[in-house]
Amino acid sequence: MLNMLQSQTALPSHLHDPAEVLSWAQRCFPRDLVLASALGPQSIVALDLALRQGLRPNVVLLDTGLLFDQTLELADRLEQRFDIPIERVQPTLSLEDQAELHGDALWERDPAKCCELRKVGPLANRLSRASAWMTGLRRTGSLTRTDVESVEWDNVHGLVKVNPLAWWPRARVFQHLHENKLPYNPLLDEGYASVGCHPCTSPVRPGEDERAGRWRGRAKTECGIHHRQAAVQQAESLS
Repeated sequence: MLNMLQSQTALPSHLHDPAEVLSWAQRCFPRDLVLASALGPQSIVALDLALRQGLRPNVVLLDTGLLFDQTLELADRLEQRFDIPIERVQPTLSLEDQAELHGDALWERDPAKCCELRKVGPLANRLSRASAWMTGLRRTGSLTRTDVESVEWDNVHGLVKVNPLAWWPRARVFQHLHENKLPYNPLLDEGYASVGCHPCTSPVRPGEDERAGRWRGRAKTECGIHHRQAAVQQAESLS
């Protein structure tokens, strides 16, 4: 099955409805499907939809040591709401060890390196034990994500990547959150649109891209977990 799925032509990227995408994922990856999440609203909705269909992904939170307290508290609330464990994946280096090796506040001097050490590397290690992975990526999330498919092949990790909400707008995500009274990060009610590590996250202004508050003032808009070179080039051509 996996060899067949490695061909893009074999992946059902034509599916736009989350229920159909998740049904396909349930048939192909009944075990060891990882939902890698920063507990953003789209990931919470994707998890809720998956659980409603009987699909139980292993939920992984990349605990960088720099997350907001509100994010850590949300993890506890979600565990209680859904009666599931959330696996906290931590970097090999503590913040103290990282400072000793690379200097204080690496995120200010070299945010790409900091993300590599605290997010990208730890996720890659965790995905090496997964059959596939699921995300909350959406096409309208930012200019660098306009080419997201519902199901796609991730060359970097050598896995099928399932994005059930790829075709949903942000308003639809929040409609589902509120209609079903799902927990979400309270920072979203305080002007934050995308919540990551606290040193690199700020509120967004009206009319800004959802990810404008991440690494504000820098060209960087992604931590490096989602490699979307074609979309990045497209975004650069529009700037």
